[in-house]
Amino acid sequence: MKLSKKLILASKSPRRKEILTQAGIDFEIRTLETEEIYPEDMPLQQVPEYLAKLKANALKHTLADDEVILSADTIVLLKNTIFGKPKDFDDAVAILKSLSGATHEVISGVCMMTNHKTITFTDVTKVTFKELKLADIHYYINTFQPFDKAGAYAIQEWIGLIGISKIEGNYYNIVGLPIHKVIEELRAYEI
Repeated sequence: MKLSKKLILASKSPRRKEILTQAGIDFEIRTLETEEIYPEDMPLQQVPEYLAKLKANALKHTLADDEVILSADTIVLLKNTIFGKPKDFDDAVAILKSLSGATHEVISGVCMMTNHKTITFTDVTKVTFKELKLADIHYYINTFQPFDKAGAYAIQEWIGLIGISKIEGNYYNIVGLPIHKVIEELRAYEI
């Protein structure tokens, strides 16, 4: 897909990189460490979009006029609790036990920013896990080391194959980037 501006991906995520590559979009990666802090009174569903914009704003000073930043943030939300990246093995076990037998939301916030315009949006996908056996949780964590993944899992890995019984919404949103909406917005704003 040919864009009128050079796309700058503000993410180190190998999954976001792979999704953009699969979509045939040329891009460059440019990141700047950004502390992911949000207001405590913010509705949790708004957190990913807020953090995506925070990441884009951190890089805005590096933008040329012919460039657009694409940043994103994804959370796993269950019963008013955000499950981010697990701190360690025990935290990953606790997270997956919480998700077991329940339906949670995967919420991705996206920001696209030029020197003259900022576009933000959110995509939500509901994911249902069957009851997970503790032995399966341990096997998954030991084998796949999901410590860089919100909710301590990746749908495209073993736990997704054996544990997810239903999804409502876009698969790629769960992977980390709602590419269908990204492309819609790029086209709508003629980027």
